[in-house]
Amino acid sequence: MANPFEDDDSDYLVLTNEENQHSLWPVSIEVPAGWTVSFGKDTRAACLDHIERTWTDMRPASLAALTPQS
Repeated sequence: MANPFEDDDSDYLVLTNEENQHSLWPVSIEVPAGWTVSFGKDTRAACLDHIERTWTDMRPASLAALTPQS
């Protein structure tokens, strides 16, 4: 079976959690508890582009709130 996270012909979502962490997620797999859809349904490339444009601070939100980004 092919890896569902690497199929360029499938549709994907972008998920975020309470720490503002992002995840590329196949639409064919149920969204896990604690995560919400923040973008998509779209192509894998579009979802990865969205993540690159919007997730600019890789620190968890709780840590980012304590320290300024350098």
